[in-house]
Amino acid sequence: EMVDSQAKGIVHNAHSRKLVAPLALTVFVWIFMMNAMDLLPVDLLPSIWHQAGPALGAKDYLRVVPTADLSITMGLSLSVLLICLYYNVKIKGAGGWIHELLTAPFGDKWFLYPVNFLMQMIEFIAKTVSHGMRLFGNMYAGELVFMLIALLGASWAGFTFGSGLSMLGQILAGSAWAIFHILIITLQAFIFMVLTIVYVTMATEHH
Repeated sequence: EMVDSQAKGIVHNAHSRKLVAPLALTVFVWIFMMNAMDLLPVDLLPSIWHQAGPALGAKDYLRVVPTADLSITMGLSLSVLLICLYYNVKIKGAGGWIHELLTAPFGDKWFLYPVNFLMQMIEFIAKTVSHGMRLFGNMYAGELVFMLIALLGASWAGFTFGSGLSMLGQILAGSAWAIFHILIITLQAFIFMVLTIVYVTMATEHH
């Protein structure tokens, strides 16, 4: 219902919503689940993979949170770009889209064609890069904070009063950050979903 209400608020064409709403729901659930990997103990899956990976002939390396890897988030944003390009051509036709590339946003004057085309390319690139980088930056920073908090527990090996306080600090800080991070992983999935709806909707509309 949340995704459907967002789609109705942005996409006014009922036919277009038949594509946009399921796409948005898929994006939201997929990214939310990938983000939620950050709530697992930071060394749980790597320690399992440390044993299983080499046995399977794979490298002894595991990145737990997919969205903290730039290749994943940029792959997602590039997928959205390809969908937008497809619908630009499908809705407007190849000729209509090329005409739009040359005439928007500054008007249908031949001497403005290069400027219009350059502005359109900058817009496509900026939207795609910012779409992927926003998700990556937030999740990468959150992962780093989890790792820094986990390092507090390492000082417990000293078995001193100070190291005991560090372990207590790790438990308190880790719990607080995990609770706060639930909001972050949900918000980032929501933002990526809404931007996907907006970009696909823009591709189906004429300037």
